[in-house]
Amino acid sequence: MKTQALFAVGLSAVLLTGCATQDAYTGEQKTSRSALYGLGGAAAGAVVGAATSSRSDRTKGALIGATVGGAAGAGYGYYVDQQEARLRQELTGTGVQVIRNGDNLQLIMPGNITFASNSSDISSSFYPTLNSLVKVFKEFDKNGVAIVGHTDSTGSMELNMRLSQDRANSVASYLTGQGVPGSRISSRGVGPTQPIASNDTTAGRAQNRRVEINLFPL
Repeated sequence: MKTQALFAVGLSAVLLTGCATQDAYTGEQKTSRSALYGLGGAAAGAVVGAATSSRSDRTKGALIGATVGGAAGAGYGYYVDQQEARLRQELTGTGVQVIRNGDNLQLIMPGNITFASNSSDISSSFYPTLNSLVKVFKEFDKNGVAIVGHTDSTGSMELNMRLSQDRANSVASYLTGQGVPGSRISSRGVGPTQPIASNDTTAGRAQNRRVEINLFPL
């Protein structure tokens, strides 16, 4: 079984080289995430396919398993690739950061573009950006949407915890009001407990005042 499985994985690796692209800035060869997911699925599929086949059909079983497993593995990777590209397209110039971490996407929305100071009322200028998110969330509906509010350390812990929760709730309410299913959405506030910069400087505090939306597989 090992020989056939390794052969199938080797075939997948050969096919994988066709998915490499050249980085326009560095000139390095890069492989798409969906191709990497596909190779992992092919490896698993090859082993399962070989193991569940008779001795005479193990090579055939490994090849079929590699094909099916590769397609399934590439599926979600390809899905996230497409979603990431759509988000970057929609959010260009809005000030919202799009960060990819494996299967997860994170959107970081600075406080200066989302809410007025010490308020949980969404700034009117931010509604078009939220509408862009609604469009993408409806188009790509296989994600959970976890909304997290953050503050700097100025003021009491009680005040900041409440403000961060209210801001996360405001974003969640707007998304559901525009048709994103509430079953996909969660919201919480963590106040100043998860800083990404120093609270000792004005610039650092500005970075810490933010709302994050984390997208993850359902």
